[in-house]
Amino acid sequence: MNIEMIRAAQTRLAGVARHTPLLGSPFLDEIAGRRVWIKPECLQHTGSFKFRGAWSALSALDDKVRSRGVIAYSSGNHAQGVALAARMHGVPAVIIMPADSPRLKIANTRTYGAEVVLYDRATESREEIGDRISAERGLTLVKPYDDPQVIAGQGTTGLEIAAQAAEFGITQADVIVCCGGGGLSSGIALALAADAPGLRVRPAEPEGFDDAARSLREGRIQRNERLTGSICDAIVTPQPGELTFPILKDRAGPGLVVSDDEALRAMAQAFNRLKLVAEPGGAVALAAALFRTDEIEGDDVIVTISGGNVDTDIFARALATLDRPE
Repeated sequence: MNIEMIRAAQTRLAGVARHTPLLGSPFLDEIAGRRVWIKPECLQHTGSFKFRGAWSALSALDDKVRSRGVIAYSSGNHAQGVALAARMHGVPAVIIMPADSPRLKIANTRTYGAEVVLYDRATESREEIGDRISAERGLTLVKPYDDPQVIAGQGTTGLEIAAQAAEFGITQADVIVCCGGGGLSSGIALALAADAPGLRVRPAEPEGFDDAARSLREGRIQRNERLTGSICDAIVTPQPGELTFPILKDRAGPGLVVSDDEALRAMAQAFNRLKLVAEPGGAVALAAALFRTDEIEGDDVIVTISGGNVDTDIFARALATLDRPE
C-alpha cells in the first residue's frame, strides 16, 4: 500500500464518487469544548464510504476478470457499495450477509441488483460460503477491508480531508475515524501522512468490540471474544486486518471507545444540529469527540460519520435521547 495507489484510486473515482463536505456546528463545538468538524460520508452513494473502496476495487480489475462477476461478504455497507459498483459496471454480484443484518441494508443490497445469500454468523462461516460460491461461478472476491484497492479507495476520503482542513486553516488535529476492520482508518492515515502530517488518525469503536484499540495498545493484533451484541453492526469485526493493522500501528494514535448509548446520543445530535442521518456504527467517532473530550487534545477535532443506513426503530431510539435529562 502506498499513496500513489490512493491517488490513482482518486482519479478513477473522479466524477463517480461524491466529494463530501467538511461541516461544523457551534452547538456541537459547545458540547465538545473545541471545534468539531464532520466529514459526512453518510452522504456518499449507498449512504456509506464503502462505495469508494468498492468502485476502486472493481475499476482496477481486468475487464475479462470483472465481467465474470464479483462476490463480497458484509453486514450491509460494503454489500451495498459492491452491489452498486457492480451494477454500474454491468457485472453480476453475489453478496453474503448475516441473517441478522439490518432489514434496510438487506433490502437495499437487493435493490441495487445483487444476489443476497444470508447466513447465521454464529454457526456458519462467510468465508467458507464465499469460497464455495466463487469457485462454482468464477467470481472475484472483493474483501471488505483487507484489500489494497479497497484501502486505496477509502483513502480518498483522507485526501479530501487534508485539502479541506487546509482550506479552514487546520494544521493540527486528531481525525477520529469509525473503525471496524480498519480499511477507512488505514486509508485515511496513509493519505494524511502524505498530505497533512499534522493530522493524526484515531480509530473509534464500540465497547466490547474494541479490537483496534486493544491491538494498538498491545502492538499486535487482538481478537474480539464475540461478534454480536452491539447496535454498531457496521463496525463489528473479528479483528483488525492483516494489511490494515500495520498501517495503523505505524501511523495512528490511541483508539477511542464509546458505549452504544453514546453512539445513539451522537446520532441524535448529528440529526438535531446538522440534519445528518447516521447509523450507530457511523456515529462512534462523533460520540468520541462529544463524550470522550478528556482523551482528545487541541482546539480542533475532525470526525467521520461513516454511514447512515439505519433502521427506523434504531433511529427512533436515538432521537428519543434528545428528550432525556442529562
